[in-house]
Amino acid sequence: MEGAPPLAKIAGHPTHVTRMGQGVRRALFIHCTLAHSGIWTGVQAALLDKLQMTAFDRPGHGLSAPWTGGDDGTKLHSLVTNIAGSLIDKRADVIGHSYGATVALRLAMEWPEHVRSLVMIEPVLFAAIRGTPTYDEARGMIDEMRRLIAAGDRLSAARLFNDLTNPELPFDGLSEERQKRLASRIDIVVEESPATFDDTTGMLAPGRLEKIRQPVLLLESSNPPVGIRAIHEALCARIPQAQRVIIAGAGHMAPLTHPENVAGEIAAFLKI
Repeated sequence: MEGAPPLAKIAGHPTHVTRMGQGVRRALFIHCTLAHSGIWTGVQAALLDKLQMTAFDRPGHGLSAPWTGGDDGTKLHSLVTNIAGSLIDKRADVIGHSYGATVALRLAMEWPEHVRSLVMIEPVLFAAIRGTPTYDEARGMIDEMRRLIAAGDRLSAARLFNDLTNPELPFDGLSEERQKRLASRIDIVVEESPATFDDTTGMLAPGRLEKIRQPVLLLESSNPPVGIRAIHEALCARIPQAQRVIIAGAGHMAPLTHPENVAGEIAAFLKI
């Protein structure tokens, strides 16, 4: 963007970072796919006097530099995790949404000394329910998106992803500019999928989740996408201190549509 300040290199990647809030405790926010750090604005506005908050645009999102590694979803997930960890000053409460929540989970396991607590909002770690019809349904969406992208129909791929993930915000109701922007970046959904559908980073390996000692909150909407409830059940069965809370009336984009409710549950969980 012309006139924008140069991006700082975080973990070697040019990354846009925002900081706000005056609280004593530090918090790191990791956004969902096809969004940017601004998705947290409403949530952060309700926590300004409670937390020192850091957020960043993930590679290929917002103002950060593009992701150029193609289908190497393991490398991409590792890069985002390393960026997130590098942005924590000493210790922080880590809040992640969707794919960002899977990064937050990995951060808690691999950077435990930096993660005080963990809030995951509908993590899309579908590998946790592999072998079920629900997994097959979600995997079918990825396979169809891959086919559409290969055929050059990115608009249909973006419509498929948006309407199955965010039915409360239908694709055809978005502005033409927003539709085109989603379509232009839709490849990254498929590029991320090895980490979330195949667990190529090994987050679900025997004993790993069981070793998490931080308090964990799983925030779930009352109208979640396919598979989310089953994922939460699978994670809660293995993470010792996990608890679940439902945001009434919300869908997958709860941080955007119900920011005060999300902020209230975060504040209650952190006791701030």
